[in-house]
Amino acid sequence: MACGTLCVVLTEDRQDSSWRPAPDRYEQTPYRRAGRSGVLLPPVSLGLWQNFGGDRPLETARAILRRAFDLGVTHIDLANNYGPPYGAAETTFGQVLRSDLAPYRDELFIATKAGYDMWPGPYGDGGSRKYLLASLDQSLRRTGLDHVDVFYHHRRDPETPLAETMGALDAAVRAGKALYVGLSNYAPADLREAAAILADLGTPVLLLQPRYSMFDRRPEGELLDTAAEVGAGVAVFSPLAQGRLTDRYLDGIPEGSRATRSAYLSASDVTDDLLSRARALDALAAARGQSLAQLALRWAVRDERVTTALIGASSVAQLEANLAATTGPDLTDEELAAIEAHLPSAGTALQV
Repeated sequence: MACGTLCVVLTEDRQDSSWRPAPDRYEQTPYRRAGRSGVLLPPVSLGLWQNFGGDRPLETARAILRRAFDLGVTHIDLANNYGPPYGAAETTFGQVLRSDLAPYRDELFIATKAGYDMWPGPYGDGGSRKYLLASLDQSLRRTGLDHVDVFYHHRRDPETPLAETMGALDAAVRAGKALYVGLSNYAPADLREAAAILADLGTPVLLLQPRYSMFDRRPEGELLDTAAEVGAGVAVFSPLAQGRLTDRYLDGIPEGSRATRSAYLSASDVTDDLLSRARALDALAAARGQSLAQLALRWAVRDERVTTALIGASSVAQLEANLAATTGPDLTDEELAAIEAHLPSAGTALQV
């Protein structure tokens, strides 16, 4: 009979069914509790925002995801529009789930989101019940899951009442399509109001997801305080400032780097002031026997209110190097003071 695309996908999915994860995968990871919930997450988790789209080899994605699981990374973070193109990261994850990770589904904590533009027309963006529940159904089809562990609203939609948006998240949980709900890119006042609505519905907010790094400290203060107040854990994204807190840009902007090809980072974002700070921080990291990226990750999770930091990875080697940030001694008061001298003030971000 005719085969076509479906047979190709199934062949790819089944090509390495003998793979087994490392038996000691849980022995070295100091899992952290998410807020006041019963959920434990690794201090560093894997985000599929970039590097898992249709423009990257499937085998690279498989190798990264399998190695992450080998190293105790149970939390995988997705969104409906991660790619390129939109939806591709969820499709990639679904292929790796079928080929390798499906037997271990109950050991994984998988998140997805909806809130930014996804498809044309009035129902493919924002915070309406129509958009959120349709998007979640699409995400489940792309990943091949019957439910996700946490479903986030990706951003506050000022045009939609919070009660409608929170009602949709609650409905997803009650329908068995998500176990928990999360909120991403929410300001303190909106977080507080949304959490109150969800609490009244009987579905408390599990996780807040803000941008946070040495160069963007805006969550410090009211936002982290509010998350603690409502009992939510915090999963921070961009803890490496889109690669600017790595050795990638210490000598300028290399050809082919993210700053030359990404919609989320441009050459103008790598300023002389930022490079000067990064070089000073790199010297402090070297004194600890760490890379700049490892120091930045260790710093990002130093606050007990931060449950986990989400990182991307373009290779297994990069993944392994960054996960090593959780090993070794804690930052001392003296080291924190030395780091502080090169950062923007608490509650602020560098102007780039």
